[in-house]
Amino acid sequence: MSPHDQIRSASAALTHTDHREAVLEMPVSRDWMDVDNAAIRRWHPGAPLVRPSRSGQLCRLRQQFRREVNERHARGTGDRQLRLLAYSLVLGAGASPGEDWNTLQAEAEQHGYAIGARLHDVAVPVATGYFPGTRDSRGVYTPPWKRPGWGEVERLIRGGFATGVIVLDRHNISSDDDEYHAVIRHLGERCQAFIHLVIPEEPAVPT
Repeated sequence: MSPHDQIRSASAALTHTDHREAVLEMPVSRDWMDVDNAAIRRWHPGAPLVRPSRSGQLCRLRQQFRREVNERHARGTGDRQLRLLAYSLVLGAGASPGEDWNTLQAEAEQHGYAIGARLHDVAVPVATGYFPGTRDSRGVYTPPWKRPGWGEVERLIRGGFATGVIVLDRHNISSDDDEYHAVIRHLGERCQAFIHLVIPEEPAVPT
């Protein structure tokens, strides 16, 4: 199971409890954002309020770089397959990314991409007070640029070995909007590369 799967389950259980208790104190007419803000104020006084999810914006930016790479490829060596790197984040040293590899391979074949190399990192937790979507939030695992496997992804892309990276979902890179945004822009603007997701962006949960 990928890291985000387990944390989603735990996060969903916690969110359900907070939501249920907050609803008892809030008028039924309030929307979900008000409920979440009320829960944060109750359990963490002084915490920043939840910002709307940027998932749509991040998805559009990622797809923009994907289109640019595909257009350059079509103008140049369009008769050759685009080569991507497969990347996965696993929960522990004993965990295997094998299931992810199968999914990523099938996705790449469906879109006509070739897999150039498979790389993964072991998730390392960091101390954090995470409030999804707040200005002070960050991923609960080390950011991608501090992981050796992701560092190799960037090195190979800069060296021209691949034109992008394919991952199961954004949570294998980062659940924090700012971290994820930085990675998309770095690969797109500095490396002329893109990220392909099997599962498109959705509202962030901590991973």
